[in-house]
Amino acid sequence: MAIDSQTVTTPTPTPTPTGPAGGLRPGTPGSDRLTGRAKLVLFVLCAAQFMVALDFSVLNVALPVLGKDLGLSRSALQWAVTAFALPSGGFLLLFGRIADLYGRKKLFLLGLALFGAASLLATLAWDPASFLAGRALQGLGAAVIVPTGMSLLTTTFPEGPLRDKAVGISGTLLSLGFTIGMVLGGVMTDTLGWRSTMGLLSVTAVIVLALAPGLLPESRTPDRPRLDVPGAVTVTGGLLALIYSLSSAAQRGFGGVDVWGTLLAGLVLLVAFAVVESRTPAPLVSLPMLKRRTIAWGNFAGLVTFSMMSTVVFVLTLYLQETLGLSSFRTGLVFGVQGVASAVAGSFAPRVIGRFGARRTLTGSLLGQGLFTAALLAVGADSGALVATVAVSVASMFHLGAIISYGLTVTSGVPDAEQGLATGLVTTTQQVGLTIGIPLLGVLATTQTSLFGGVRTVLVADAAIVVAAAVLVGVGLGAGRTRKA
Repeated sequence: MAIDSQTVTTPTPTPTPTGPAGGLRPGTPGSDRLTGRAKLVLFVLCAAQFMVALDFSVLNVALPVLGKDLGLSRSALQWAVTAFALPSGGFLLLFGRIADLYGRKKLFLLGLALFGAASLLATLAWDPASFLAGRALQGLGAAVIVPTGMSLLTTTFPEGPLRDKAVGISGTLLSLGFTIGMVLGGVMTDTLGWRSTMGLLSVTAVIVLALAPGLLPESRTPDRPRLDVPGAVTVTGGLLALIYSLSSAAQRGFGGVDVWGTLLAGLVLLVAFAVVESRTPAPLVSLPMLKRRTIAWGNFAGLVTFSMMSTVVFVLTLYLQETLGLSSFRTGLVFGVQGVASAVAGSFAPRVIGRFGARRTLTGSLLGQGLFTAALLAVGADSGALVATVAVSVASMFHLGAIISYGLTVTSGVPDAEQGLATGLVTTTQQVGLTIGIPLLGVLATTQTSLFGGVRTVLVADAAIVVAAAVLVGVGLGAGRTRKA
């Protein structure tokens, strides 16, 4: 599929024409090189994904300062995170499908414009309401950018070495965005104030929006079935309720009536969604698609790797600062090393996948993540920063391998007409995984008498879950029987 300004309406790749920038086009079956234009397209798509990943973490260290400036109480600070997480996770599947039907490029550009404007509103916020409104609109923009950006990537770069390379770079930048956000947020808050973190996102959105129209191809399904409105309402409502309940539990525990009430409502709505999808002629989610081993087990693996690694980062932050007494800056350096290790892993992951296949790489990456999470148990109550740095960095390298290989596992073999749906599932899994890990396991560290003892309890549970998931995914995907699939 060539990178040009024409609308992509069929999954059939073009023969072997010469691209605008010279060399073979990205869709050429025999090419494993990225042309100059292809690199620009990949830069735009990855920059957008990186920007959204940055938004997840850049504000975290600024929350205390932000709260004092805007008058947000400590208990209300959770909404600075929750206001973004609710729409960004709740609307992913809906916007992924809308993009399939009406044009991925158009929706991607709309998402960028909304995200940039929302970031500007958050930068200029004059009270809590205006700031939270900006954060919610940022989340809505992210819910558009993430699935459309990923589906543009997978429909632009065909299966094989080119897509492996493109997804590898995207996954690396996604992982780096979370890590760099933690370091950059602290530096910017200390030197320029918390508003600079939101301003940075606004400027980035403007730059990407200026480059994207002339580079990205339009892409949509050749036919336009009616949008599954009942399915959209139930799945969006279910995800919103689920993310709200788990986000609230992370702050206040599971004792609140509203937490259990919204959790139950979310589960009921998701069951209703499954019933609706089994009966509608044009479903938002094809249930037979969810029965595919690659999609079911791939997304399960993604859920585990994201939820468990986010929990490790959370408890390590507590351990380094509250147990060992490290400053925010030195703690940031630990995660900076982790980010460098992830970047290194991202550069090698496509080669590993090319040699062993996505399924085997996914299984092995989960196993490595689990084993090096267990290695963190070697840290002590008085020392252990070096051990923590090495172990979490190596665990993150395997985590990055799992991110890339699970994305390829889920989207490989899916026709272009359903790429928005497949990538919507991938990104929804990411968001839900990032949301549920900390409330499910992180509370074990914060509610015990000894923080250090609680951290060790979390690490044991975390490692056991990831290793068990590796075994299940390996068996479920038949990784030992297949080399390239």
